[in-house]
Amino acid sequence: MESNKSCCSASRDTASQVHTDTSTPTPAAIEAPSPTKDSIVSQALDKSSMIYLNGGTFLMGTDDQEGFPADGEGPVREVTIKPFYIDPCTVTNAEFKQFVDQTGYRTEAEAFGWSFVFHLFVSEATAQKVKSAVQQTPWWWVVEGADWQHPEGPDSNVEERWDHPVIHVSYQDALAYCKWSGKRLPTEAEWEFAARGGLVQKRYPWGDELKPGGKHMCNIWQGKFPIKNNASDGYAGTAPVRAFEPNGYGLYNVSGNVWEWCSDWFSPDHHIKAKRVNPTGPSSGQARVMRGGSYLCHKSYCNRYRVAARSKNTPDSSTGNIGFRCAADAQ
Repeated sequence: MESNKSCCSASRDTASQVHTDTSTPTPAAIEAPSPTKDSIVSQALDKSSMIYLNGGTFLMGTDDQEGFPADGEGPVREVTIKPFYIDPCTVTNAEFKQFVDQTGYRTEAEAFGWSFVFHLFVSEATAQKVKSAVQQTPWWWVVEGADWQHPEGPDSNVEERWDHPVIHVSYQDALAYCKWSGKRLPTEAEWEFAARGGLVQKRYPWGDELKPGGKHMCNIWQGKFPIKNNASDGYAGTAPVRAFEPNGYGLYNVSGNVWEWCSDWFSPDHHIKAKRVNPTGPSSGQARVMRGGSYLCHKSYCNRYRVAARSKNTPDSSTGNIGFRCAADAQ
């Protein structure tokens, strides 16, 4: 299968590729987040709620006909991972608020003054002020005032979504939270090892059938993308982080809900010749790996909620469907 353009491809570097009625927001007037990541004081690491995984050797990647070879999903290869800890859920709005309250951290979306919001979520009042959208993926609107506290724009809030994943967080924001919590982002190999939940080469974290017995197992798009979401899984946007059943290792929502940042730089072919023991990805790059898919993924367009699927975005980018979960060393 050829690599389709991802529903999640909106990034800061597409700000010059929008169609617009007025000037497009640019990074020119950015203020650095305050405090900076380097000045954040780490808390004592609390592993009590994390999942300990013994590591081991597993089959990473896929040669599935539903995969996207151009994304670097294959070939299937044996990869060995050392023991590590990982959170059962992505970081929630409540957890991120605690971080912000204690540190005064300001996200990159707040510094830029805007973020990408899916068009169906924008209120009529905010929509009247939206002047920009990405040309190749016009469902992504540039919404001024959109950030983690105002996911759909300045007239929205997270008051009833404290147990939902925090969104509109960049890779840099995720690193800042990880430093504060004493944790880190998982490597891509760790993420896939954990997401597979002990199953071998299955398409999803629970098996090969998307809806076993007709049961929804994850939060993805149902309907006609990008104009009609039937939300038959119960959610049009994000779902609570513990919605749906966990995988065999106790991880929730590793398929769908929100994309999750990993620590690796993205490359479609580095892994072919790279080391297969505790791989960490290329030493440099333009975009970071994201895994897991999101509530916007649909088989007709972005079939990337499969456990081997990959995507990417620039480290300063934020959208309404990107979050993260944390990991930690076993030592």
